[in-house]
Amino acid sequence: MSKRIPNYLRLSGLEPFTLTEEVNFVNIGERTNVTGSKAFAKLILNDDYVSALEVARQQVENGAQIIDINMDEGMLDGANAMTTFLNLIASEPDISKVPVMIDSSKWEVIEAGLKCLQGKGIVNSISLKDGEEEFITRAKKVKLYGAAVVVMAFDETGQADSFERKIEVCKRSFNILTQKLKFNPHDIIFDPNILTVATGMDEHNNYAVDFIEATRWIKNNLPGAKVSGGVSNISFSFRGNNPVREAMHSAFLYHAIQAGLDMGIVNAGMIEVYEDIPNDLLEHVEDVLLNRRNDATERLITFSESVKGKKVQKADIQEWRKESVEERLKYSLVKGITEFIDNDTKEALELLKEPLKVIEGPLMAGMNHVGDLFGAGKMFLPQVVKSARVMKKSVAYLQPFLEAQKLENTNTRPQGKILLATVKGDVHDIGKNIVGVVLACNNYEIEDMGVMVPADKILQRAKEWGADIIGLSGLITPSLDEMVHVASEMERLGMKQPLLIGGATTSRVHTAVKIAPNYSYPVIHVTDASRSVPVAGKLLNENTINIFSKEMRDEYATLAENHKNRQSQKNLITYQEALSNKLQHDGNIIKPNKTGFFHLDNIGIDKLKDYIDWTPFFQTWELAGKYPDILSDNIVGTEAKKLFEDALSMLDNWEKNPPIKLKADFFILPARRCIDDAAVYRNENDHKSLAIFHFLRQQRKMASGIPNLSLADFLHPKELDYLGGFIVTAGIGLERIVTEFEANHDDYNSILAKALADRLAEAYAEYLHKIVRTDYWGYSQNESLTNEELIREKYQGIRPAPGYPACPDHTEKSILFDLMENGSGTLNVSLTESMAMLPASSVSGWYFAHPNAKYFGLGKIQNDQVEDYSNRKNENFDSMKKWLSPVLD
Repeated sequence: MSKRIPNYLRLSGLEPFTLTEEVNFVNIGERTNVTGSKAFAKLILNDDYVSALEVARQQVENGAQIIDINMDEGMLDGANAMTTFLNLIASEPDISKVPVMIDSSKWEVIEAGLKCLQGKGIVNSISLKDGEEEFITRAKKVKLYGAAVVVMAFDETGQADSFERKIEVCKRSFNILTQKLKFNPHDIIFDPNILTVATGMDEHNNYAVDFIEATRWIKNNLPGAKVSGGVSNISFSFRGNNPVREAMHSAFLYHAIQAGLDMGIVNAGMIEVYEDIPNDLLEHVEDVLLNRRNDATERLITFSESVKGKKVQKADIQEWRKESVEERLKYSLVKGITEFIDNDTKEALELLKEPLKVIEGPLMAGMNHVGDLFGAGKMFLPQVVKSARVMKKSVAYLQPFLEAQKLENTNTRPQGKILLATVKGDVHDIGKNIVGVVLACNNYEIEDMGVMVPADKILQRAKEWGADIIGLSGLITPSLDEMVHVASEMERLGMKQPLLIGGATTSRVHTAVKIAPNYSYPVIHVTDASRSVPVAGKLLNENTINIFSKEMRDEYATLAENHKNRQSQKNLITYQEALSNKLQHDGNIIKPNKTGFFHLDNIGIDKLKDYIDWTPFFQTWELAGKYPDILSDNIVGTEAKKLFEDALSMLDNWEKNPPIKLKADFFILPARRCIDDAAVYRNENDHKSLAIFHFLRQQRKMASGIPNLSLADFLHPKELDYLGGFIVTAGIGLERIVTEFEANHDDYNSILAKALADRLAEAYAEYLHKIVRTDYWGYSQNESLTNEELIREKYQGIRPAPGYPACPDHTEKSILFDLMENGSGTLNVSLTESMAMLPASSVSGWYFAHPNAKYFGLGKIQNDQVEDYSNRKNENFDSMKKWLSPVLD
């Protein structure tokens, strides 16, 4: 059933607030750099790449959004080390999910690294320091592999330190890259040099202003280019005085972001909330940063002694209930407080006499302020969803009065109509729901058609309703093909609405290569909820749509060309060659204590709470950081803590009065391997298999000594071995809870409930794996691991899932489900035609017990393996190509 979101929820005035570019403060992990980390260098020099991978993994777990890798060491074959390390990273999904920055002064090392990257990389860095000819040569190599590049503001005469020099060097670099080399401007990241202020030297006093103004100039004059910089450089004069440094970083970022700064490399622990900086400290800091007075440095040095070693105190919370009703409504909206909303709305109606005046007056004023805070990065997604809840409840109170005056269809015009749907076969909708709330808050009229919606129903409803934009969402990889189908149908029917693409498995590259070519009108990949607003604004504004559409077409054409070039550079081997380089089994067979089919349905939430991995929960709400550190983060910590408290409260209520059912089916059965297949049997003496599972093998050319892996490698190639499988769910009963929240205009708790159920399903899978290891299979009876160690998978054995990196074929789920149904299936979990599990808060997979079993990414494969795989599965070749298209070279 489709769901309508009121169009009078918006964030900023008559026009939606606009983020002209995405603003990301990038945490770049630099510990995988042999020049900057002696410990990492020692590991690489000793060929201890396994431990070196742990360094990379820890950085990602600690919130690194890019990994900087440098192998420039005199005693090291840098190209070989870079190749080996990047190939290993490519086999580790939890590391390879973030981009790699290849950092080297040797271009043979950079090129060796670029050949290994599966996705888009970043080269750090190039500049005109060695002359234009060398700059062009290096830029051509970067472009060949479709990478982005950091361009330092250096030229033949040295570092650019003034505004005039910064824009001179950046303009010259930009012109060379875009005019001579046709380099995609969106792949250019300028670093105009953040230099230290307050050094006591007068010529340094304008460094911050020069950077900020150079940033503004770059964004206005070099279209598409990004700007970055090392923020901590600005405050080096005050090392040892954290309160002053934190205030300097925050104030500098505040002004630089206004000028257009896209990303900043800064320690998140060294940032204060701008509005919480005491006025006297802020005045002294900004006098220095903005060069407002000649004695600014001396005054800050003197003042800094008064705050050194002290914790900056935040402003007292005002007694807001004593304020006017307009101010109370505004405060409730900003803080997401629903407790007083009915009474305050009633008072506002008595004061203003007409319900429409309440909506267009204090309610809109409050939401405008929310929009300003969200657009400036001072408010986060959970807060916005809470604000929307307050607004909805206030409007729900006013609705009878609106109807009584026949004002349902008021002159308050929406920005546009946006139709949202999760495509056929997919049941995941948390991200889509968040996008719908944020868009509705920006005065867009939203109709949400729900999940598993076929293409014909989406397009029919778009025509009937007069949708201005269609938004498609999906989480599982088969949804990607369904999105291609929707685009093709829109083209066939002569439709013209822009098409938005979003979801965890989607990407700009897939959109550019697979979806956009099938439709003549704009197809835009949207990364998150905050980006949906400016994108929709540009698409529905007659003054910007043509320019924006052309920019996106050009960008996607470049992405598609770069993808094509990268594919031609892929170093793949034949399937037979990959088989010849398989992992050699050591002969170890782990015999289980118990075999057969098993069922659990009496597990309580109390047993699962300690197994919850909370980090992905915060990621659902677009809060970046690792749990529990995120709770004390200087930027998002306050809101993360509130969100966490709400989650624990809901979890406690569920524990006392369980509204959902937690169930699990699993098996441990004898298995025989046949090359890359595994047949399972009811008992050791049975010769008739119950089912046959099929696995895929890596086809990348590996460095010497590194095997091409398949999950089959973790079973004995000749002797009888054992294989397990499982299905768990935490979704039975969830739909009723969500429906109740939505009926009460409570999107916040609706999304919270879905996110919690997803976490409980994953926690159940973790708990179940533990009791399998320690009891049913029993190979780790003395295991004693912390939750953190469980999350980091420090145990023996793995539980990979069909459709995920090691075996990306979702159709293997049907074999798993059929086997379980014939064994002990009592779960009421089913599969859609696209192999999504229903309820969505469910997890399934296999168990491998061998000590050498590990998670890995399959990477790209070729048609020769698909043909062999199709024959093994007795499936049509073209059908399997469709299912495997995301990994097919």
